[in-house]
Amino acid sequence: MANFTKLSFKKGEMNKKLAQFFNDMMEKGVVDALLSPMTQPKRGVMQTLITDSSHLKAIDPFAPVVPLNGAKIASSITTTPSGRKLAMVLRSCEIRALIELGKLRQANFEDVLLIGIDCLGRYENLDFLTLQARGETSESFLEKGLAGDTKIDDFDICGACKICEFPVADNVDLRLCIIGGGTDSLYIESLTSKGDHALEIAGFGIGETPSSRDADVKQLVSARKLARDEGFAKYRESTHGFDGLEGMLAGCINCYNCRVACPVCYCKECVFVTDTFRHNADQYMGWADNFGTLKMPADTMFYHLTRMSHISLFCVGCGQCTSACPNSIDLMPAFRTVAQKTQDRFDYQAGRSHDEEQPLTVFENDELVEVTGQVK
Repeated sequence: MANFTKLSFKKGEMNKKLAQFFNDMMEKGVVDALLSPMTQPKRGVMQTLITDSSHLKAIDPFAPVVPLNGAKIASSITTTPSGRKLAMVLRSCEIRALIELGKLRQANFEDVLLIGIDCLGRYENLDFLTLQARGETSESFLEKGLAGDTKIDDFDICGACKICEFPVADNVDLRLCIIGGGTDSLYIESLTSKGDHALEIAGFGIGETPSSRDADVKQLVSARKLARDEGFAKYRESTHGFDGLEGMLAGCINCYNCRVACPVCYCKECVFVTDTFRHNADQYMGWADNFGTLKMPADTMFYHLTRMSHISLFCVGCGQCTSACPNSIDLMPAFRTVAQKTQDRFDYQAGRSHDEEQPLTVFENDELVEVTGQVK
């Protein structure tokens, strides 16, 4: 059974209250360091590793922006144990990606206290900077979002968030719950014995349970699933067949930004940045001779098809691929629609469990019999 601790605050002081919470955890030795979104000196919000509690006053865990999926950052600072107790504040898509990286031995959860947040969505990076310059805050965003409106002026949350059916972070030790808490409070929910121990050592008792939380979460998930299914149906119709997909990818320049931004594109060495795809001049000329023309750069379609087959089992729908594209190609729906089919086929959901084995890493004698032709 989950345990809740309520944090109440005055308007405009949510981050101050959260800073005090994490300060107590650091002072009492629950953790030695915190990875959390933090407002930067010049502007913007980035994931920041904090070891000096005097800097906690600038944290902003609910800031509606994710310049880089935190799973990549968390992986880089946990792959080898540091011997330091670390708390990490991450969104659902970041945690689910991190779980998959953990199964690939690219993240280590020893000495890590995982803290999830309720996520109402994020804005694209430049949109967020504009809103921040206008004086919008995380609290003003949450206030509108909890009322069902995520649009501020001409800006709205990114497409990936509008169809994300995982607004609540699972498989965490603690969860910062804004859904069901109202605009003057939030709840800290403990979901594991590690979370219980952390709250106990930090001196936080168990308080009241948010009465409307379950119903509010269910309503939000239902609305996003409906938007997801409607969006997928339209997208599959518009990109049906090779020609449709080729049209969608027409602006690709092989910059590979989507690969770099993807939290589950896990290869240490990518085949597309090796000599395999550094062709000689006579090869290009020969391919051009076959049809009289050769679109340059070459291999763009092959690149995306390879990525789809490579990571569709692990795609968490964070939308960073779309955000990273310099030519504004909306890649997220392509990967999410493929991922939905692949994950359904293997009855596997990326980040669903720390213990669930990745399908392509195990072999079952009776799997895919309709493909292999095996007789049961």
